[in-house]
Amino acid sequence: MNVQPITHTSTLGYFKWAFIVTVVGLGLGLWLGFTSEHTIGGALKVFFIVCVLAVLEISLSFDNAIVNANKLKEMTPVWQQRFLTWGILIAVFGMRILFPVLIVVIAAKIGPWQAIVLAASQPEQYAAIMHDAHLPIAAFGGTFLMMVALNFFFDHEKDIHWVASIEDWASRYSSIRGIEIAVVLVIMLVFSRLVEPAYASVFISAAIWGLLTFLLVEVLGGMLDKNEEAMAGAARGGLGAFLYLEVLDASFSFDGVIGAFALTQNLFIIAIGLGIGAMYVRSMTIMLVEKGTLAQYRYLEHGAFYAILILSVIMYVQTIYHVPEVITGLGGAALIGIALWSSIRWNRANPDGAELAEG
Repeated sequence: MNVQPITHTSTLGYFKWAFIVTVVGLGLGLWLGFTSEHTIGGALKVFFIVCVLAVLEISLSFDNAIVNANKLKEMTPVWQQRFLTWGILIAVFGMRILFPVLIVVIAAKIGPWQAIVLAASQPEQYAAIMHDAHLPIAAFGGTFLMMVALNFFFDHEKDIHWVASIEDWASRYSSIRGIEIAVVLVIMLVFSRLVEPAYASVFISAAIWGLLTFLLVEVLGGMLDKNEEAMAGAARGGLGAFLYLEVLDASFSFDGVIGAFALTQNLFIIAIGLGIGAMYVRSMTIMLVEKGTLAQYRYLEHGAFYAILILSVIMYVQTIYHVPEVITGLGGAALIGIALWSSIRWNRANPDGAELAEG
């Protein structure tokens, strides 16, 4: 059941709160820069870093917005609204502030307050701890995202194929139970042999937790949604789908949070910049759902899942070599752009089919 509320909101209207957060965030960036360096130049430097971080987050998470929209369209308007409100609080404060603090708490074996003090007083040491934690984070997030992408392609009910040679094959073998898990396990074992031997066990452990997290979220989501349907007659896609989207957001944000430390070691500047970007991603998600953009452009969703699959492989590769975040972001954006172009071409060649999709 697709729940798409009728809306008369303009395109700019969807980004109202994102614009407000941008103004507030940039103002905070200027204030932080001036108070730390006491110069106009220092204020402008932080202002520029915040802008770059926001763009980085948007470029890395554009495919996230499309995948979110695919799941969100199945949710009731109540849960859509909860995702917009509670979800943005979790995304901005949970993943952009609490997540880096939690990593330092675990890695350095110190208390949460000590971790925040460390971030404020010794940013170099804080950044070093975050950098050292990159391998298990990349293994966990890469595995989770790989399962998300393969779960889309290994689907026997999927009847629209963009890259036919790949997607026909995946659809044909999707009836084999657990095939996507087997593919991920093979890739996981290959990369465990490529990483430094001293880190192989860390990689495998984190990757297995990523796989288990995906499976547990799927099971838990199905149970919660079934219970909701039984108790309240609600449409599938309530609390379970909400939890799935939050874990998905977390996996997408790993790369951006770690990459942000290459631009600045100040946790608060990172939180502001990535928080601004997260607001635009949320606004974009709701716009895609309410305007029915995924239905209008038949291959847009495919491009997003290919981008996720490539991102997951890049996260694995980052356990061996450094891959600049600009390549990750631009690569995903390029794939989505090509998918959009292919969709427009298909709509022009099949005007009757395009009108049916829009209806």
